[in-house]
Amino acid sequence: MFNQATEKRVAVFVAPGLEEIEGLTVVDLLYRAGVPCDTVAITPERQVTSSHEVTIVCDRSISDAGFSFDDYDLLVLPGGIPGTPNLRACEPLCSALVDHAEKGLPLAAICAAPSILAELGLLRGRRATSNPGFQHVLVEQGAELCADEPVVVDASIITSQGAGTAMLFALEIVRHYLGDDAVERVRAGVVLK
Repeated sequence: MFNQATEKRVAVFVAPGLEEIEGLTVVDLLYRAGVPCDTVAITPERQVTSSHEVTIVCDRSISDAGFSFDDYDLLVLPGGIPGTPNLRACEPLCSALVDHAEKGLPLAAICAAPSILAELGLLRGRRATSNPGFQHVLVEQGAELCADEPVVVDASIITSQGAGTAMLFALEIVRHYLGDDAVERVRAGVVLK
């Protein structure tokens, strides 16, 4: 049963070819914590196939009538190939990321997806991490690379390395909204040692 703990709402953007662990782990842990979260397809169709041929039916699409990025406090970018390039090619999403950052609202990206934030100029001078294969993009775009940290929080931006760090990434989003006690409760619930 979902017990809502905050009025803030999170959007996890789902592109064809995403790494499903990186998106759905966030959704799962936020649900457990009581943080409202929608899966949002960047395609007109709500049904999206992941990089491992898993079909996800999203809550919303950015093409839906009445959809607004402003309905969300935090925008989350899962990684994956070709999921990350597909997110990067979505102009409305990229514009919303820049707008969110300019307003000081939080952003989160994992695996290859922090490279999108870097290319948009949103990581310049900030501590960040990503999948090792994309860390050069962060450096080239002026980020302070934390190559060995699984999750990095710099003010309102959360970045992480990949599928193996997805739970830690999701827990930092929980911490952002609900603090340490909620993180410990969710950790215990999923038996994360």
